[in-house]
Order: sequence, then structure tokens, then C-alpha cells
Amino acid sequence: MALHFSRDELAGRVARARRAVAAEELDAVLLFAQESLYYLTGYDTNGYVFFQCAVLTADETPITLLTRRPDLLSAKLTSTIEDVRIWYDSPDAQPALELKAILEEKGLRGARVGIELNTHGLTGASYEAVRRALDGWCALTDASLVVRRLRLVKSPAELAYVRRAADLADAALAAMIEAARPGAFEGDIAAAGQNAIYRGGGDVPPSGPVLASGERALLVRNSTGATHLGADDQLTLEFCGSYRRYCACLMRTIVVGRAKPKQRHMFDVTREALVAMTEAARPGRPLGEIDDAHRRVYDAAGFGHARMAACGYNLGATYRPSWMDVPPMLYSGNTTPAEPGMVLFMHAILADADAMLAMSLGHTVVVTGTGAEILSRHPLDHVVRS
Repeated sequence: MALHFSRDELAGRVARARRAVAAEELDAVLLFAQESLYYLTGYDTNGYVFFQCAVLTADETPITLLTRRPDLLSAKLTSTIEDVRIWYDSPDAQPALELKAILEEKGLRGARVGIELNTHGLTGASYEAVRRALDGWCALTDASLVVRRLRLVKSPAELAYVRRAADLADAALAAMIEAARPGAFEGDIAAAGQNAIYRGGGDVPPSGPVLASGERALLVRNSTGATHLGADDQLTLEFCGSYRRYCACLMRTIVVGRAKPKQRHMFDVTREALVAMTEAARPGRPLGEIDDAHRRVYDAAGFGHARMAACGYNLGATYRPSWMDVPPMLYSGNTTPAEPGMVLFMHAILADADAMLAMSLGHTVVVTGTGAEILSRHPLDHVVRS
């Protein structure tokens, strides 16, 4: 069996999750988030794009997974789940009713049942089918945070995977910087980074990379249409290393050709902002203070118009379409306290649309007992490639 954590660790997670279910005065939770299933049982698949749900009860009743036939062996070979039920594709398939039958078996008629709503693993159509099937049969309530809260603080075994992902991100950044020069093709630069990750034993990333030059360097999203770098250009890179599904992100804006004085100033302020953000990540302090530091530096330097309204987010083991493991995000007013073992991606981004200049820096940190440990070995240097 391809388990990436010990059975004892997985069993401990399930036990804590059952206690969390009970603490919410729920009898069971319908797990639609693939991240929850991986965390609790090791189950590793992309079959969550179809109707897939696991039932976790507050008592010791074994977890039951309802999924499609193509995922039967994935469940048996990558997870600790023993009770796997299959629904079959057909013109009249109604997996929501099959899920209801499982709940009936477990004696949950009239019970308080939570459901993970804030997940890419549950489409609006699937939720509506579940809601209709269970309407009046049990009390259905949002329980999106029950397992998510448990996932925020990483175990030593999880942090080992995060650190490996950070090593792969470092290797990818070095390869992309080396490939970036005037006239270079964006596709070749991206390929150099992904090659370093794959050759290092990493996973297909759950998103990205964001990689764009010229005016598109101001974007913080993917856009189609890879091009060649100009003689004097800018290149924004935002990507993650992924190992055993755990992610560690980096972000840089690289200057190609001649450096512009204004962009150099933007870099100096951005570096100051990221340093201040990192220093603000202290155990027991609200995560919103990280964004307060981000805003304070940029606004004092006159870049309030060009900064973002948030400056990062939680990371963990995630699946497509995003490496962002949210909530929580790093925005002013977020009262969630930082805790040792949290993994955060901090990014300081300037997109000056008037000057059409970009500058960004970002790194992944682990919150420790005294502050934040930066996982990347790359210095926060102004990178110019000519």
C-alpha cells in the first residue's frame, strides 16, 4: 500500500477529526474536499472532479467512501479506507441517493450532519442533489472548517515534505533564472523550472506556474500566449514546488536587459515589505498583522495604488485547481492567530499600471516558537539578466 504517512499518524488524525465533529455537536461530516481525504486516510486521486464523498462519524464507525469505479483501486492502494462503495455511470445515476442510503445504514436519519461546502470537490450541482436528497431527512449544516482547522498546523512528517517541496522550488528558481535572457522563450523558461521539480522527484503542481513578461508581468494569474523576452524586459515568476502533494511557493520579478531606476526603487521597497511581513509572523499574533506590515511599507513609500489588498495565504497538501490552501489568507483584520507549525506563503507585489512596471518577491515560511523560518535558500536579490 502506497501510504506516505504511518498508520499511527493517520489514525491519530482521524481520532482528532472525530473529536472535532463531536465538538461541533455533529453526528457526522460529509467529506467532499480531496485534501481532507488525503489528510485523514492518505487517499490520493483526482476523481474528486466527479461526485465523491466520504462519511466520517463522531463515533468509531469506519469511514465509508462513495466514489466511481475508476477510483476503486486508488482508494484501496493509497488509503486506509476499507469500506469503499461504488456508484456507476448511467443515464439515471443518482449518487446523492446512494449517499443517503449509506447514511441510513449508519443510523443518521434525523441526525445533525455537516457537509464540506468550501471545496472544489463539491460542485453546485452535486450540492443541490445532496440537499434535495437529504431535505427533511436530516439536519444538514456547513462544516467546511472541521477538518481544515486540523490541517493548519503541520506534523513533523508533514513539515519534512514541505521542506522537500521548498528544495524543489529553489532548484526550479535557479533553473528559470539561468534560462531567462533576452530573446528566451517563456515556454523554455517554464520547462526548465518544471524539469528541475520532476527530476527531483516532485509532483505535478496543483496550479501554475505564473510566468509572463512585458505587460503581462503585471498579472498575478496565468494567461495564455507564451512569447519571447525582449532585449529590455521584465519577467514575473510565481510557482510552487510540490512533494507528496505539499506545496512551497516562491515569487520573483526578474529584470532582463537594462535595469530601470524606478524598477530598482520598486525592488528596494518590495524587499523591505517582505522583510517586515516575515518579522510580523510571530506565534500568537493575528495573521492580519502580516498584511498590516505589508501595507505600512508600501503605503509609506507611495505605492498604495500598486499593491495588493492581501499578501499571502496558508499552504498545505492541495489538489488542482489551486496551491492556495485557504482559508486563512493574509489580509488586514484577520484575527486568526499564527501557530507554530503553520506554513505560509508571503508575497509582496507591485503592479504599477501607469509605468507598466512590475516587481514582486515571495517566499514560504514555517511559523516557529519564536518567529518565522524562511524555507528558501535564495537571497532576496535584485536579479538582472542580460
